Amino acid sequence: MISRLSKSTIQLGFPKTKSMLSGNLSRPDLRVEYVVVAGGGGGGQGYSSAYGGSGGAGGYRSSVYGELSGGGNPAEDALLCPSGTSYTITVGVGGRLAQGVFQSGESGSDSVFGTITSVGGGGGAGSNTGAVAKSGGSGGGGCINNPAGGGGTQGQGSQGGGYTDGGGPGYGGGAKSQGCYPFYYSGYGQYGGGEGITSSITGSAVVYAQGGSYVQGATARANSGDGGNPGYTGAGCDGAKGIVILRFPSSRTITGGSGLSFTNTTVGSNKVYTFTNGTGTVTIN
Repeated sequence: MISRLSKSTIQLGFPKTKSMLSGNLSRPDLRVEYVVVAGGGGGGQGYSSAYGGSGGAGGYRSSVYGELSGGGNPAEDALLCPSGTSYTITVGVGGRLAQGVFQSGESGSDSVFGTITSVGGGGGAGSNTGAVAKSGGSGGGGCINNPAGGGGTQGQGSQGGGYTDGGGPGYGGGAKSQGCYPFYYSGYGQYGGGEGITSSITGSAVVYAQGGSYVQGATARANSGDGGNPGYTGAGCDGAKGIVILRFPSSRTITGGSGLSFTNTTVGSNKVYTFTNGTGTVTIN
């Protein structure tokens, strides 16, 4: 009967009651939506008659309802986070452009939110024999002497584009589609880079994890997870740093985060935490 319930139980209400008999009260598990994008791969170095390969995009994972996750798959399930639980967050850095003459670009590093890991994008191929395109979240593009594109990670990205005769590079794979040749093809990113994925988790539509294209030396967009562009008679550019974005009801909050650079905004009835650099531990309350 109602008269047997304590006043404190009635005031707190049933949704917060895990066990009324034991008297242990706790908040329910929090449903956290996320977008986790790894660092993009760096561009490879070509020589005077051919570009190097473009870098592949960083792996892309999303649990935002109604949006896509990597590889063009449906969104993953949101993460259920018990109150007071701590999680490691790491923002992956972009892979450096080729560090030697006619060498491959370096792969990007992984981004992490708890058990969710997105794999860094593969570096683009270089013109030296054996300087192959690298596999990653999305694969780097091939080039002359090393025509095959690098492999992508299932559920996170796509294959890098292969080299085709004519002096053009293979373009880096994107989160949604494979890099391609020739220089431009409808449905792909600018000048053939693999297509990224658009997310509105922050309240604004932003494209993440595009494959590198062929525009020599152009700087990748900050915290996009894009692959780096290749070099032609010189080195290409670095891949972009990744990003970790979390969204959950505004009644809850995050504490900690030493070692991380992040912002906290309110969008409608939700809080959005955007992590752009570093590694550290946060607690969700």
